[in-house]
Amino acid sequence: MRALLIATYEMGRQPFGLASPAAWLRNAGVEVTCVDLARERLRDDSVTQAQLVAFFLPMHMATRLAVPVIRKIRSLNPSAHLCGYGLYAMLNESLLRDLGAHSVLGAEFESDLEALAIALREGTPPPQPIADTALPHLAFKVPDRRGLPPPTSYATLHDSTGSTRCVGYTEASRGCRHTCRHCPIVPVYKGRFRVVPINIVLADIGNQVEMGVRHITFGDPDFFNGPVHAIEVVQRLADTYPDLTYDVTIKVEHLLAHAKYLATLRDTGCAFVTSAVESFDNHVLEILNKGHSSQDIARAVASCRTAGLVLTPTFVAFTPWTTLESYCAYLQAIASLDLVDAVAPIQLAIRLLLPEGSSLLTHKEVAEVVGEFDKNMLSYSWCHADPRVDALQAEVIALVGQHGTASRRAIFEEIWTLAHERAVLHCPPLARNTQARVAIPYLNEPWYC
Repeated sequence: MRALLIATYEMGRQPFGLASPAAWLRNAGVEVTCVDLARERLRDDSVTQAQLVAFFLPMHMATRLAVPVIRKIRSLNPSAHLCGYGLYAMLNESLLRDLGAHSVLGAEFESDLEALAIALREGTPPPQPIADTALPHLAFKVPDRRGLPPPTSYATLHDSTGSTRCVGYTEASRGCRHTCRHCPIVPVYKGRFRVVPINIVLADIGNQVEMGVRHITFGDPDFFNGPVHAIEVVQRLADTYPDLTYDVTIKVEHLLAHAKYLATLRDTGCAFVTSAVESFDNHVLEILNKGHSSQDIARAVASCRTAGLVLTPTFVAFTPWTTLESYCAYLQAIASLDLVDAVAPIQLAIRLLLPEGSSLLTHKEVAEVVGEFDKNMLSYSWCHADPRVDALQAEVIALVGQHGTASRRAIFEEIWTLAHERAVLHCPPLARNTQARVAIPYLNEPWYC
């Protein structure tokens, strides 16, 4: 029995979503080939020899990139059993079925993928997926990264000293206990999360350290969903690998509620904390159900600075409620909080995405502006009531794309000037940063989609 696991894009990371199920399948005696199309080409013979071809679909861009590949595989090997798994597989089940997928798996997919492969090997009917209201408790296995491109093929960390570090990736928990309306995790996990045993996490990290990794990204949607578990993980990590650094993602409200742990993050090697700030507009934050206010954002920035932690916020800069004036205010808030150098330029251009299954679709203010589902973009369309806002977003995304190697501050300054010009507002001089750019650690592949 041969299985081919395919990833199309995972933000510059070696795909955890291939390595983890590979461990389960190989343990069951399945011959597994893993292909990361973001870093390598798909060989025809790997397709034609596979009885099971499964696509890992953790995000929107990965799903869009998978569509033409699925069509190609159907042509090369029409007898193969096609499967999609991951967050966006569940959200796009009808699309995947139309493309010829036989199975669609969602949250906590490893055991289901293993059962599917065994059924195909034994010639029994593939198991029916469990109801989407159920969420299994898996006996996690250490991911098996054999056959994937080495960690040196992926993103690197530029640390606070100006040096670079090879980056690895793991997960200490999955899902999220929160229900932000725009988040793709919510329709699948429905406010639930699962922790991964610490020994599994450390074993996965240890294997990557042996391959040259010197920094770990924890991919947990919110590292402080289980704060006691999270702190034990990083304390054990620091004891075992004292020279290793890491980064985590934590909600604004958790940065405030668990501020007592921020110093522990600093002392155990946390290079930076990503937080989905999304907006400084309290009305937008309420629509998104973020659970924090603009005042909370300022408090979280201050708490992180007091603890000696770098906070790198992410945003949904363009929404149906953005105006030319509020976009300028958004830039001004970033500048006033001295976050210019901490914000990846793409964050200044991101437009609200409405994928299939988004909880936002049920909000009355979204229902007033949403259009038809776009099968090419894999999202519901929306146009701003003021076409100048859509035009500005197009200009901003073009600027970001054109100046990929420029400094964050240089790109911000261009967007700052452009936005004030389009809003016909006085453009004040941008205050200089109080912290040197080299002091802000960052990954060199910051796209977040």
